[in-house]
Amino acid sequence: MGKESGTMSRIAFVSGASGLIGIQLLHQLFKNQSFDWVVAFGRRDLALKHQKLVQLTVDFDQLDKIDLLDELRSQNMGGEKQSLIKGLSENSATICAFSALGTTIKKAGSKESFYRIDHDFVIEFARFSLKSGAKRFFYVSALGADAQSSIFYNKVKGEVENDLKRMDFDYVGIFQPSLLLGERKESRPGEEIGKVLMKFVGLLGLFKKYKPIYDHQVAKAMVQKALNSKITGNETIPSSEMHKMTQ
Repeated sequence: MGKESGTMSRIAFVSGASGLIGIQLLHQLFKNQSFDWVVAFGRRDLALKHQKLVQLTVDFDQLDKIDLLDELRSQNMGGEKQSLIKGLSENSATICAFSALGTTIKKAGSKESFYRIDHDFVIEFARFSLKSGAKRFFYVSALGADAQSSIFYNKVKGEVENDLKRMDFDYVGIFQPSLLLGERKESRPGEEIGKVLMKFVGLLGLFKKYKPIYDHQVAKAMVQKALNSKITGNETIPSSEMHKMTQ
């Protein structure tokens, strides 16, 4: 794989690829011809294969100790990843980093564990991406994210947003979906009730920013933003804008 000689390749770093939005993000990146490689960072490999996909099993607590090029060279016995290694080693590739990392307090087991995954892992991945040459970062946050919120979930998401904005990326895109529609692996009864209510609200044309959005719409909007190299700075993209982008 790879571009013709003299053409800069585009690489995607992805964390949280096993989740609802993450898996859709992978598929969007696979079918988009502008991306040559997709490097997925996770605690375990996905049961998924694609010619663009490279999977790295990592401990997000230890990301700063990883030598990315060594890891890739160890998987390059047949030489098929040489263009990826070359793009990274020569700083000749455009790197976009995407984070769809996230869990629930119930699944994490405690507020402390939730904070570690939803805040610390995201920030460690962002730091690693920046150090590895990424200039643009795309983060799945949540509607209502606010570092001053009394709601713990929203507070953590808001803190992540603020920390990302202070980092030295050329662009940080913060995606704030409302209730997500899609096939989850685990059941979330409260969310299911919310979906029914919000669908009803959507039919009435009320509260557009709360209109539920599909996982693939969020993923598609993220890739669209990644392909627009002219935008810089920090940007928050609410569900209403994602709906417009993916109509």
